[in-house]
Amino acid sequence: MTKLQDLYQDNGQSPWLDNLRRDWIQEGELARWIDRGVRGVTSNPSIFQKAMTGQAIYDDQFSSLIAQGASAEDIFWTMAVTDIEAALALFRPIYDDSDGVDGFVSIEVAPSLARDAEGTAASALELHTRIGEPNLYVKIPGTAECLPAIQRVIAAGKSVNVTLLFGLDRYEDVIEAYLTGLEAHDGALEAVSSVASFFVSRVDSEVDKRLDAIDTPEALALKGKAAVANAQLAYELFGKKFSGARWEALAAKGAKVQRPLWASTSTKDPSYPTTLYVDSLIAPDTVNTMPEATLEDFDQDGTLARTADADFDAARQVLDDLAAVGIDLDDVTRQLEDEGVASFAKAFDELISSLDEKANALSEEA
Repeated sequence: MTKLQDLYQDNGQSPWLDNLRRDWIQEGELARWIDRGVRGVTSNPSIFQKAMTGQAIYDDQFSSLIAQGASAEDIFWTMAVTDIEAALALFRPIYDDSDGVDGFVSIEVAPSLARDAEGTAASALELHTRIGEPNLYVKIPGTAECLPAIQRVIAAGKSVNVTLLFGLDRYEDVIEAYLTGLEAHDGALEAVSSVASFFVSRVDSEVDKRLDAIDTPEALALKGKAAVANAQLAYELFGKKFSGARWEALAAKGAKVQRPLWASTSTKDPSYPTTLYVDSLIAPDTVNTMPEATLEDFDQDGTLARTADADFDAARQVLDDLAAVGIDLDDVTRQLEDEGVASFAKAFDELISSLDEKANALSEEA
């Protein structure tokens, strides 16, 4: 048995792969990850940008779509949906065996919609209709503007991966949108699912930079501690919100908890252990989505122990200590959300631009 399998069976955390490549699907690499214990896949515009611009495996489909007169953006969505559908088929047995808890594959709405609730909801529902598989998650950014979109899509009975979460206040808003959406749904709740993607390493990257600027012994002693403490308190909030009378009424109707999904869990600082954001955030009813290098490192050297809820008071103390040395975590998380939205939009725009250039070149050759 692998550590990835143990992570799920003994600790209740689902390891997912944060990458999707067509060659992995066609050549069996994704199936091998499933055999090793991976239980789902996440994708984003940056991942598709790297895959589609760096692999000749897309060329035949690309040329065929060009011949049909498709635009660069239409080509992207057609090729992305092709990959998502193939991955969904591979993960469907996990979805069925887990009664719809795992086996999900995520695709994101266009990043340009990150501040547009109506456009986001329409796009998410269209993707669910277009793909039509029960183990599909459509990713909706957890911006303040898109909270109504999350609620609307859940109320329509469709599953959502809420992404780009950094702060506890926004996370609480997202949970509220999920619960309200479930309460508004007029059908069976068993098939409705959601995860809340809480980003981890980027918090340390920004906080550590600010601690370096403060440059006192008290500040420097806090480096590498903010992200884990922040995520651990998110898990505490999850436990509080998915208990009590309101949740019990929904659970009695078949509702599933909205699991925290730890995202951005590869370490950015080479001085930190490569499995820091896995080892420190293990707990039941959670997901950790990792790039392949982090999955490999955890499978070889990770520590299997329940850690995410080991000491909430210690986590609170870390945030108190950060505030005491002048770190405004609310400002940090606002900045990270803005940067995340901009980064995904940039990756998407660059991808469409590169596809457009490639289409023009092929047209000239013809």
